[in-house]
Amino acid sequence: MSKKTYANPPQNRQRKAAPKKSLLETTAKDEVKAMFMAWFKKNRAVAGHVMGKQDVITYVLKKLDKKQDGFLEQAMDELKRSGLIETKEDGVTLVLTQKGAEQL
Repeated sequence: MSKKTYANPPQNRQRKAAPKKSLLETTAKDEVKAMFMAWFKKNRAVAGHVMGKQDVITYVLKKLDKKQDGFLEQAMDELKRSGLIETKEDGVTLVLTQKGAEQL
């Protein structure tokens, strides 16, 4: 058999690598953080405004998909560390801080 010659030979193209896991984690975590802050913004919250347990369940937990569900605690921790929210003793009730109100 003879070799075929092509006018435009095919290129050896490598497939793109899948997105790095850390990028996916960051995106999911940011989406969860945005859900919390969107709730405060929607309710025209001011510093000291409380997001109760029922609000967290209704407006955040029920809307999470599987990928976001694993990042709920991390997202809340990042919001606390950045000074945007504080949590009550129960660990679920959130209070908007002055800094958080300014960022809405």
